[in-house]
Amino acid sequence: MTNYIEFLIDRYPDVLSAAWEHLTISGIAVLLGCLVAVPLGAYLSGNRPGWMRSAAFGAANLFQTIPSLALLAVLIPLLGIGLKPAIFALFLYSLLPILRNTYAGFQSVDAGILEAARGMGYSAAQRLLRIQLPLAFPYIISGIRVTTVYVISWTTLATLIGAGGLGQLIFSGLGVNRQELILTGAAAAILLALLADFLLGAIERRIGRTA
Repeated sequence: MTNYIEFLIDRYPDVLSAAWEHLTISGIAVLLGCLVAVPLGAYLSGNRPGWMRSAAFGAANLFQTIPSLALLAVLIPLLGIGLKPAIFALFLYSLLPILRNTYAGFQSVDAGILEAARGMGYSAAQRLLRIQLPLAFPYIISGIRVTTVYVISWTTLATLIGAGGLGQLIFSGLGVNRQELILTGAAAAILLALLADFLLGAIERRIGRTA
């Protein structure tokens, strides 16, 4: 234990730097997923052709089923190595849960409420922003919460293509047989996932109380 504490004191700048890289990669991927999946889910919840919904969910499901290493290998010839392919791969993985929850949230809005708002003269944009989005938001934040935890864990593989993050500590430890590196990288990734889950869970509960 004493040796491990000394290791942390000696290497904490590297650990913090790796944790920040990890959080940055995860955060950008989830943000991009939200920017695509939330508007798409809201759009699909309207009176759209069935083939359109099937195509969107089918594509998102397909990305989810591709193994992480296989997807990274496919992206390297297209995007090179480093941050770009890592963020793009994680963005693809983030789409399905956010899209599914957003769609379910908008579908859960009572049609009678929308009809009453239409009768009061609300435009389509006003109904979307003032009624549908607030009522669907608990579903949306729940999807973002699940996605964020998953993406933080998947980001450990980003180091395989030179993107950095906490996976660099883990794989470096495996390469030189340093258990403290493996333990530190894994523990830090778990803590980041738990912290993100706690914060987003608090937001979800607060929204649930005020909804």
